[in-house]
Amino acid sequence: MGDKPNFPDAETIKKTDLAHHWHPFMDTADLGMDDLRLITSAKGSHIWDSNGNKVLDGMAGLWCVNVGYGRDEISDAAAAQMKELPYYNTFFKSTHAPVAALAEKIASITPGDLNRIFFNTSGSDSNDTVLRIARTYWAAKGKPEKTVMITRKNAYHGSTFAGVALGGMSAMHDQGGPHIPDIVQIDQPYWFDEGGDMDPEEFGLMRARALEEEIDRLGEDRVAAFMAEPIQGAGGVIIPSESYWPEIKRICKERDILLIADEVICGFGRTGEWFGSIHYDIEPDMISMAKGLSSAYLPIGAVAFSEARAQEMFATAGEFVHGYTYSGHPACCAAALKNIEIIEREDLITRTREHTAPLFAEKLATLADHPIVGEVRTRGLLAAIELVPEKPSRKRFDNYGEVGALCRDISFKNGLVMRAVRDSMVMSPPLIITDDELEELVTKVRKTLDETWEQVS
Repeated sequence: MGDKPNFPDAETIKKTDLAHHWHPFMDTADLGMDDLRLITSAKGSHIWDSNGNKVLDGMAGLWCVNVGYGRDEISDAAAAQMKELPYYNTFFKSTHAPVAALAEKIASITPGDLNRIFFNTSGSDSNDTVLRIARTYWAAKGKPEKTVMITRKNAYHGSTFAGVALGGMSAMHDQGGPHIPDIVQIDQPYWFDEGGDMDPEEFGLMRARALEEEIDRLGEDRVAAFMAEPIQGAGGVIIPSESYWPEIKRICKERDILLIADEVICGFGRTGEWFGSIHYDIEPDMISMAKGLSSAYLPIGAVAFSEARAQEMFATAGEFVHGYTYSGHPACCAAALKNIEIIEREDLITRTREHTAPLFAEKLATLADHPIVGEVRTRGLLAAIELVPEKPSRKRFDNYGEVGALCRDISFKNGLVMRAVRDSMVMSPPLIITDDELEELVTKVRKTLDETWEQVS
């Protein structure tokens, strides 16, 4: 699979890109012709580049192409909708069939009474919406002083101004400040890096109870919500111990604080359930979502809010002065509906939970004996491999992050997309990945680890 015939040659595309395209999350001054990978096509779990190389996409794009590439059904559904009604807004008492149908479908698969769906265009602006809803809700309840959002250090909640403020990544905080007030972070449940000699379950409880300590410090009457991903994705696939979420849930219920789950990565089958909240029995008051909602075929996000709490807000708040031009875009909704239909028809949730995820975990566990591997952890089709200089110590390499970047580049050369988060190699393959492709994945990971170890040992 090569370049499309209506595009110029690869070298011209790269030169044009370097001259005009400002890439996200990239040092533009350090980007050259040899650094650019020109991706030309994709099918199933694989992508192809302009040199004809076939690469297994162990990241499903950016944690998002859950049903795999090349699903003509989704493309056809979006195209058919664009021919009938390419766009109309959902402001000013207007609606259309795809947005109503998708809202109903999302409400049917979310846990609890998350029955009110507000549409956005991405995970980032879904989390902006979360902030707006949380503060508006408490103001409507006669408690306008409840404005503080508690999130976690090293969490990622998007790249918009509110997303960066809600997230806990210091590099993002260092740019574009000052940030939104009344947003604070507590420590993350990252046992491998921060647990020391503690038992993982004791550590999980300690990190959960940090929420209660922060509420006491701030004053319960000021705290609006606690917001977190069920599993931190971009933070490094940080899987909390089993003790963590039950304690978080207890604290939020006892203190009457909104519990908000960022399901942008964990949603739509990634953990072997429709949402990570179901896997951990979190019972959130609000869920933000995007990515797997349409398997990234078109940009769409949403927030699901508790019906009971929504009715309390509607009763006194009046107009919710918030929305986006593309909220509930008809073509995006049509794509998302078809994507969910595929997940249901092919029973990808059950297949992931009962077959693919256990096999994924079993195969990756064979890498635990590698001299550069400090830990392998998986949950559903999410995984992290911690790179260390000396086992069994959890000590890190000097120049933290350089070995991860090296391993990432070697991986792509070997025909596999893995992502480096500092010195953690993370993966989230498409839910449709086959057994043979899982074997291909683990073979290429081992080869990559061997070559990385050879260069750094």
